[in-house]
Amino acid sequence: MLCCVRRRKPRPGSAGCADSIDRHDQDGHGRVGVAVTTRLKITRAQILAYRRGVQALDERLPPRAASFRQAAWAGLQDSVPRSALHSLHARVEGTAPGSWDDPALVQVWGPRYTTYVVPAGDHAIYTLARMPDRGAIPARAQELAARLHAYLDGRKINYREAGDALGVHPNSLRYAALTGTVLIRWDGARRPTVWTVPAPDLDPPAARLELARRYLHVGGPSTAEAFADWAGISDDAARTTFAALGESLTPVRTPIGDAWILASDESAWRAGPRRPNGARLLPSGDLYYLLQGAGRELLVPDAARRALLWTPRVWPGAVLVDGEIVGTWRRAKATVTIQPWDDLTPRQRRAVEHEAQTLPVPDVDVPGEVRWTELGT
Repeated sequence: MLCCVRRRKPRPGSAGCADSIDRHDQDGHGRVGVAVTTRLKITRAQILAYRRGVQALDERLPPRAASFRQAAWAGLQDSVPRSALHSLHARVEGTAPGSWDDPALVQVWGPRYTTYVVPAGDHAIYTLARMPDRGAIPARAQELAARLHAYLDGRKINYREAGDALGVHPNSLRYAALTGTVLIRWDGARRPTVWTVPAPDLDPPAARLELARRYLHVGGPSTAEAFADWAGISDDAARTTFAALGESLTPVRTPIGDAWILASDESAWRAGPRRPNGARLLPSGDLYYLLQGAGRELLVPDAARRALLWTPRVWPGAVLVDGEIVGTWRRAKATVTIQPWDDLTPRQRRAVEHEAQTLPVPDVDVPGEVRWTELGT
């Protein structure tokens, strides 16, 4: 149960507070926790503005290593070749085709065993955090990691070669990543290179706490169940983690239900939304729309449009203009195809075309070609 929440009193005359209530809070499944006297009420506009702001989607970060780390604070999914690069481009000025390989960043098999780009030195937060507390997987992961470390003996090799040498399918090496001792490099064109690093000075519960903090900071408000889906861990592990966060969480009420934010972020939430301006092309799997269920409904209220963005197979990219998702995009080499859902103004079209023409594409030095298509074509 999410019961470790401080009792909050409404601030007289403060904007954004729900009316004082005297009831027991529930965790979304009817299980009753401690009494909560108020919840901070936040709107859809506030949620989207906060996420855009903290994810640097309203204003790009300056081109430096610290900006890459900040952009990847909750990890950048890289399961579609170079999607992490395009996520960086949406957030950091001057992102070049090789920026994903900056020393400030590393690749891991992270949440849901998918490829992620994360801050260098923090890889255990995205890997060890996912180690189950019980069952057969921990022993399997430790045994496989030990065998891999002994075989590699400091080398970096193709993961298929490593799997063949150990007598396992190379994809099984993803289990070894749960120990926090395996790093990879995957450029999207060839099989991943794999190597091992020393075991982190961290245990799985501590890693989960930090992963949850980072998730809530860049993707809040959220719930334990949504965190479980995003990280690829059990609901029980997620609920235990949220409970352990205790008074560092603030309960909030959103248009899609009760949720949580970090107490340290509360002042940013109370500051109110800023007026959005500009365009970004978010790649498939970008954190901004890596959502499930009601989270998708909040971001894209129209059901027909949700079906165009979250497709059964590989998702297209999302076109973000003036704070709203207004269409989808796909890339084939240097050609970017834009499919808007509504008529865009000339200014908006120019902004989208500029983003498309400046997308960093490996082995392509010329500005990209932009094609516009209408729905149904």
